[in-house]
Amino acid sequence: MHSRNLTARQKTRIRALRAEMTPAERTLWYHLRAHRFLGYSIRRQAPIGPWIVDFVCPAKRLILEVDGDTHDPAEDLRRDADLAARGYRVLRVSNHDVFTSLDGVLAQLAMELAR
Repeated sequence: MHSRNLTARQKTRIRALRAEMTPAERTLWYHLRAHRFLGYSIRRQAPIGPWIVDFVCPAKRLILEVDGDTHDPAEDLRRDADLAARGYRVLRVSNHDVFTSLDGVLAQLAMELAR
């Protein structure tokens, strides 16, 4: 979805999410931004259909979601099914994994991007 197709409310929400990234999202973004990660273009807080995903690699149609303590597993399943129907794969990692095993998270992401 291009920015010209977004409502003013969606644009405002995206700006807020980018400004208020969680510490885990900030940590990952440092490694993913500006083609730093294996040369891939990765966007943050990107709109896909009705959803705003944490990170997306459009070229590989891969979404990376960082789950905090308050996420709803039932909502995640619904969201993931809708994103899959749109042709995306979703990789979910926890905040805990980002902080305790960043190298493992990045290795897992590299494997998914290689597919």
